[in-house]
Amino acid sequence: MTDYHFYEPEDGHRLPHDPLNAIVAPRPIGWISSQSAGGVRNLAPYSFFNLINYRPPLIAFASAGWKDSVANIDATGEFVWNLATRGQAEAMNASSANVDAGVDEFELANLATLPSKMVKPPRVAGSPVHFECKLTQLVRLENRQGDALDQWLVIGEAVGIHIEPAMLEDGVYQTARPVPITRGGGPADYFAITQDALFKMKRPG
Repeated sequence: MTDYHFYEPEDGHRLPHDPLNAIVAPRPIGWISSQSAGGVRNLAPYSFFNLINYRPPLIAFASAGWKDSVANIDATGEFVWNLATRGQAEAMNASSANVDAGVDEFELANLATLPSKMVKPPRVAGSPVHFECKLTQLVRLENRQGDALDQWLVIGEAVGIHIEPAMLEDGVYQTARPVPITRGGGPADYFAITQDALFKMKRPG
Protein backbone atom coordinates (compact mmCIF):
# COMPACT_ATOMS: atom_id res chain seq x y z
CA MET A 1 0.00 0.00 0.00
CA THR A 2 1.36 3.40 -0.99
CA ASP A 3 2.15 5.74 1.87
CA TYR A 4 0.86 9.06 0.51
CA HIS A 5 2.21 12.43 1.54
CA PHE A 6 -0.73 13.82 3.54
CA TYR A 7 -1.15 17.29 4.92
CA GLU A 8 -3.87 19.62 6.16
CA PRO A 9 -3.44 22.88 4.24
CA GLU A 10 -4.02 25.11 7.24
CA ASP A 11 -1.03 23.44 8.95
CA GLY A 12 1.31 23.79 5.96
CA HIS A 13 2.36 21.37 3.21
CA ARG A 14 5.87 20.52 4.56
CA LEU A 15 7.29 20.61 1.02
CA PRO A 16 9.81 22.97 -0.62
CA HIS A 17 6.99 24.52 -2.67
CA ASP A 18 3.22 24.55 -2.32
CA PRO A 19 2.03 21.75 -4.67
CA LEU A 20 -1.57 22.96 -5.08
CA ASN A 21 -1.06 25.07 -8.21
CA ALA A 22 1.01 22.32 -9.81
CA ILE A 23 -1.60 19.64 -9.07
CA VAL A 24 -4.58 21.60 -10.41
CA ALA A 25 -2.81 22.38 -13.68
CA PRO A 26 -2.44 23.31 -16.38
CA ARG A 27 -5.19 25.90 -16.03
CA PRO A 28 -6.66 28.03 -18.83
CA ILE A 29 -5.85 31.71 -18.59
CA GLY A 30 -8.42 34.42 -18.11
CA TRP A 31 -6.85 37.29 -20.06
CA ILE A 32 -9.34 39.94 -19.04
CA SER A 33 -9.73 43.39 -20.54
CA SER A 34 -11.84 45.91 -18.70
CA GLN A 35 -12.31 49.65 -18.52
CA SER A 36 -12.86 51.98 -15.60
CA ALA A 37 -15.91 54.20 -15.38
CA GLY A 38 -13.58 57.03 -16.37
CA GLY A 39 -12.40 55.21 -19.48
CA VAL A 40 -8.99 53.91 -18.35
CA ARG A 41 -8.25 50.59 -20.08
CA ASN A 42 -7.00 47.60 -18.12
CA LEU A 43 -5.68 44.20 -19.19
CA ALA A 44 -4.61 41.41 -16.84
CA PRO A 45 -4.27 37.60 -16.86
CA TYR A 46 -5.86 35.35 -14.22
CA SER A 47 -4.95 31.69 -13.84
CA PHE A 48 -8.05 30.78 -11.81
CA PHE A 49 -10.39 30.86 -14.79
CA ASN A 50 -12.78 28.59 -16.67
CA LEU A 51 -16.01 28.13 -18.62
CA ILE A 52 -18.66 27.11 -16.08
CA ASN A 53 -21.88 26.84 -18.12
CA TYR A 54 -22.99 26.20 -21.71
CA ARG A 55 -26.35 27.99 -22.10
CA PRO A 56 -26.09 30.76 -21.40
CA PRO A 57 -22.29 30.68 -21.74
CA LEU A 58 -20.86 31.71 -18.37
CA ILE A 59 -17.19 32.17 -17.61
CA ALA A 60 -15.59 32.86 -14.25
CA PHE A 61 -12.29 34.06 -12.87
CA ALA A 62 -11.08 34.58 -9.33
CA SER A 63 -8.90 37.44 -8.14
CA ALA A 64 -6.65 37.45 -5.09
CA GLY A 65 -7.48 40.90 -3.80
CA TRP A 66 -9.66 43.73 -5.06
CA LYS A 67 -7.62 44.39 -8.19
CA ASP A 68 -8.26 46.89 -10.96
CA SER A 69 -10.07 44.32 -13.11
CA VAL A 70 -12.55 43.56 -10.33
CA ALA A 71 -13.05 47.22 -9.49
CA ASN A 72 -13.67 48.09 -13.14
CA ILE A 73 -16.11 45.23 -13.68
CA ASP A 74 -17.94 46.07 -10.45
CA ALA A 75 -18.31 49.67 -11.63
CA THR A 76 -19.27 49.01 -15.26
CA GLY A 77 -20.61 45.44 -15.40
CA GLU A 78 -18.55 44.63 -18.51
CA PHE A 79 -15.37 42.85 -19.55
CA VAL A 80 -13.80 40.86 -22.38
CA TRP A 81 -12.00 37.54 -22.23
CA ASN A 82 -9.20 37.21 -24.79
CA LEU A 83 -7.64 33.86 -25.70
CA ALA A 84 -3.96 33.85 -24.70
CA THR A 85 -1.78 32.06 -27.26
CA ARG A 86 1.89 31.15 -27.58
CA GLY A 87 2.36 33.95 -30.06
CA GLN A 88 1.28 36.55 -27.52
CA ALA A 89 2.65 34.86 -24.39
CA GLU A 90 5.27 37.52 -23.70
CA ALA A 91 2.72 40.31 -24.12
CA MET A 92 0.31 38.50 -21.84
CA ASN A 93 3.05 38.21 -19.24
CA ALA A 94 3.88 41.91 -19.59
CA SER A 95 0.24 42.77 -18.91
CA SER A 96 0.49 41.03 -15.52
CA ALA A 97 2.78 43.75 -14.12
CA ASN A 98 1.68 45.23 -10.79
CA VAL A 99 1.18 48.86 -11.82
CA ASP A 100 -0.98 51.80 -10.75
CA ALA A 101 -4.64 51.86 -11.74
CA GLY A 102 -4.01 54.70 -14.17
CA VAL A 103 -1.57 52.67 -16.27
CA ASP A 104 -2.92 51.28 -19.55
CA GLU A 105 -1.63 47.69 -19.84
CA PHE A 106 -2.38 47.63 -23.56
CA GLU A 107 0.24 50.34 -23.99
CA LEU A 108 2.54 48.73 -21.42
CA ALA A 109 2.49 45.42 -23.33
CA ASN A 110 2.59 47.15 -26.74
CA LEU A 111 -0.71 45.61 -27.77
CA ALA A 112 -3.14 47.03 -30.31
CA THR A 113 -6.87 46.87 -29.67
CA LEU A 114 -10.02 46.00 -31.55
CA PRO A 115 -13.40 47.57 -30.74
CA SER A 116 -16.05 45.43 -29.10
CA LYS A 117 -19.61 45.33 -30.38
CA MET A 118 -21.67 44.95 -27.20
CA VAL A 119 -19.43 46.21 -24.39
CA LYS A 120 -17.05 49.14 -23.95
CA PRO A 121 -13.78 47.36 -23.03
CA PRO A 122 -11.64 46.71 -26.10
CA ARG A 123 -10.44 43.36 -27.42
CA VAL A 124 -6.81 42.31 -27.77
CA ALA A 125 -5.78 42.56 -31.43
CA GLY A 126 -4.04 39.37 -32.53
CA SER A 127 -5.93 37.16 -30.12
CA PRO A 128 -8.01 34.73 -32.21
CA VAL A 129 -11.01 34.49 -29.88
CA HIS A 130 -12.81 37.03 -27.70
CA PHE A 131 -15.83 36.75 -25.40
CA GLU A 132 -17.64 40.02 -24.73
CA CYS A 133 -19.14 39.59 -21.27
CA LYS A 134 -21.73 41.15 -18.99
CA LEU A 135 -21.32 40.67 -15.25
CA THR A 136 -23.83 38.28 -13.69
CA GLN A 137 -22.34 37.76 -10.21
CA LEU A 138 -19.52 39.15 -8.11
CA VAL A 139 -18.95 36.92 -5.11
CA ARG A 140 -16.65 37.44 -2.15
CA LEU A 141 -15.28 34.02 -1.22
CA GLU A 142 -15.37 32.60 2.30
CA ASN A 143 -13.56 29.88 4.21
CA ARG A 144 -15.38 26.97 5.84
CA GLN A 145 -15.96 29.01 9.01
CA GLY A 146 -17.80 31.63 6.97
CA ASP A 147 -15.06 34.24 7.29
CA ALA A 148 -14.87 36.61 4.33
CA LEU A 149 -11.65 36.37 2.32
CA ASP A 150 -9.96 39.00 0.18
CA GLN A 151 -10.71 36.76 -2.82
CA TRP A 152 -13.29 37.66 -5.44
CA LEU A 153 -15.11 35.46 -7.95
CA VAL A 154 -16.29 37.26 -11.08
CA ILE A 155 -18.89 35.52 -13.26
CA GLY A 156 -19.92 36.90 -16.61
CA GLU A 157 -22.23 35.89 -19.43
CA ALA A 158 -20.66 35.90 -22.88
CA VAL A 159 -23.09 38.01 -24.90
CA GLY A 160 -20.89 38.27 -27.98
CA ILE A 161 -18.22 35.86 -29.26
CA HIS A 162 -15.61 36.59 -31.93
CA ILE A 163 -13.71 33.74 -33.65
CA GLU A 164 -11.00 34.28 -36.23
CA PRO A 165 -12.10 32.32 -39.34
CA ALA A 166 -8.71 30.61 -39.65
CA MET A 167 -9.46 28.79 -36.37
CA LEU A 168 -12.38 26.98 -38.04
CA GLU A 169 -12.21 23.95 -40.28
CA ASP A 170 -15.47 23.01 -42.02
CA GLY A 171 -17.19 25.10 -39.36
CA VAL A 172 -15.56 23.23 -36.46
CA TYR A 173 -13.33 25.14 -34.05
CA GLN A 174 -9.85 23.62 -33.87
CA THR A 175 -8.75 23.82 -30.22
CA ALA A 176 -5.01 23.43 -30.77
CA ARG A 177 -4.67 25.53 -33.93
CA PRO A 178 -4.06 28.88 -32.16
CA VAL A 179 -1.67 27.13 -29.70
CA PRO A 180 -3.39 28.38 -26.54
CA ILE A 181 -1.26 28.59 -23.43
CA THR A 182 -2.14 27.40 -19.94
CA ARG A 183 -0.73 28.08 -16.50
CA GLY A 184 1.42 25.55 -14.65
CA GLY A 185 2.39 25.34 -11.01
CA GLY A 186 5.74 27.06 -10.70
CA PRO A 187 6.29 30.83 -10.71
CA ALA A 188 7.23 30.70 -14.40
CA ASP A 189 5.58 27.50 -15.68
CA TYR A 190 3.29 27.54 -18.70
CA PHE A 191 2.17 24.85 -21.14
CA ALA A 192 1.17 25.17 -24.79
CA ILE A 193 -1.68 23.08 -26.18
CA THR A 194 -0.60 21.46 -29.44
CA GLN A 195 -2.21 18.97 -31.80
CA ASP A 196 0.22 16.18 -30.88
CA ALA A 197 -1.27 16.13 -27.36
CA LEU A 198 -4.70 15.12 -28.71
CA PHE A 199 -6.33 11.80 -27.85
CA LYS A 200 -9.99 10.87 -28.13
CA MET A 201 -12.48 9.00 -25.96
CA LYS A 202 -16.23 8.73 -26.42
CA ARG A 203 -18.53 8.71 -23.43
CA PRO A 204 -20.05 5.31 -22.67
CA GLY A 205 -23.73 4.68 -23.18
